[in-house]
Amino acid sequence: MGRRRYDPERRQRIIDAAIAVVGERGIAGLSHRSVAAAADVPLGSTTYHFASLDDLLVAALRQVNGECVADFARWVERMDPAVPLADQVAALVEETLAGDRARMELEYELYLTALRHAAVRPIAAECLDEMVRVLGAKIGDLATARAVVAFVDGLVLQHLLTGQPFDRGAVRTAAAGWSVG
Repeated sequence: MGRRRYDPERRQRIIDAAIAVVGERGIAGLSHRSVAAAADVPLGSTTYHFASLDDLLVAALRQVNGECVADFARWVERMDPAVPLADQVAALVEETLAGDRARMELEYELYLTALRHAAVRPIAAECLDEMVRVLGAKIGDLATARAVVAFVDGLVLQHLLTGQPFDRGAVRTAAAGWSVG
């Protein structure tokens, strides 16, 4: 690709490239140089748009979180108050685990990066808080919403790590006390 002086899409291509690099190589493979190569832009462009790797991580996590929250909001919108919340949570976990494993790994890779990168931590927290807000508005209980978000996160992460088969009944039993407002 030839270099262009006017390139209004460059910043977005850099973010997309950073996400792709993390997806392919993990967070350890992320550098201005690796992102510049993946985005097919001069190295100086990455540092012009993102002075530090933390700045780039923040932008990448914001984009991935936006997609994650949008998916979660679609699930919340489809919730049926007549169906026990435990059944709906079990279906969400099962649906998530049947989805794109590479995407899930990427989401958790970026999410867990917040443990070591203070600049990224608030972005991860914003995502969780937004999921709680969206679910809480639907079910009328923020404490239950926070528990559901934590429960789903924990189950998905455990399944990604262990590869153990999904047990819908165990999830329903664990979440049996939750209800939709």
